[in-house]
Amino acid sequence: MSFGAVEGEPGAGPGAATVAEIDGHPFGQLRFTGERWALADVRLLSPILPSKIVCVGRNYADHAAELGNEVPAEPLLFLKPSTSVIGPGDAIRLPPQSQQVEHEAELAVVIGPPGARRADRAAAAQAVFGYTVANDVTARDLQRKDVQFTRAKGFDSFCPLGPWIVTGLDVDDLEVRCEVLAEGSPPGTEAEVRQLGRTKDMVFDPVTLVSYVSHVMTLLPGDVVLTGTPAGVGPLVDGDLVTVRVERVGELTNRVVALD
Repeated sequence: MSFGAVEGEPGAGPGAATVAEIDGHPFGQLRFTGERWALADVRLLSPILPSKIVCVGRNYADHAAELGNEVPAEPLLFLKPSTSVIGPGDAIRLPPQSQQVEHEAELAVVIGPPGARRADRAAAAQAVFGYTVANDVTARDLQRKDVQFTRAKGFDSFCPLGPWIVTGLDVDDLEVRCEVLAEGSPPGTEAEVRQLGRTKDMVFDPVTLVSYVSHVMTLLPGDVVLTGTPAGVGPLVDGDLVTVRVERVGELTNRVVALD
C-alpha cells in the first residue's frame, strides 16, 4: 500500500490517467519514487485513514426538515471511529442490530499540516488540505432509539471515503448526489437518484466548520470533517449498489451486503 498522485483525466479513456507513487505521505513537499501505473490497473483504497472523523448533523435545512428537526443555531457535532472507514469498492456491511440502514451523501474535508487548533477563518482555510467524497452510513432506527449517534454511525464499514483527495478546489457551489441501483436490476437499468443537493445550501460552510471544530478539539493532519447531507436519505438493503458523487471531486461506489 502506498500514497499516489493521480495525473491526467480520470474517465477520459484507457491510459488517460496514471498514478505516480509518492515517497512517504502526501503532506508537505511531494517526493515521488519514480514508479507509475495506469489508474485502471491499481486498486484505490480510502485516500486517508484519519485519527478521527468529525461529522456535522443537520447542515442542510431540507435534510433537517425531512427528519422533523430544527436547524441548529451552532454546528451539531458527532464522531465516527476510524474503524468505520472503507474505500471505493469495499462492502458496506449491514449489522444485524439494525433494520433501517440509510445512505448520507457528503462532501468531506481533509485536514492538512499543521492541523488546526482554535483557528480563525483564515487559519481554518489554510488547514484544508483538500476534499473527498463520503457516505455517512447511518442505522436510523438505532439513532432514534439511542438518542445520541455513536452506535448508529459507528459500525465497521459505515464511513466509505474516496476515491481520492482533490486539492485547490472551490467548493462553494457543487452538486452532491446519491444514486442506488437495486440488486437484480436488469442490464441497462438506471440507478435511482435518491439525493440531489448543492453545497451552497449548507447552513455552515466548510471553512466555518473547520474553525468551529478546532475550538472544540485539535484537528490533526489527515483528519476528516464531514459537512452534512442534503435531503433524500433512504434505505440500503442487501445487494444494493450505492454511488455518491460530488461534482469536480469524484464518485464513490460501494456494494451493500448483509452480515450473516
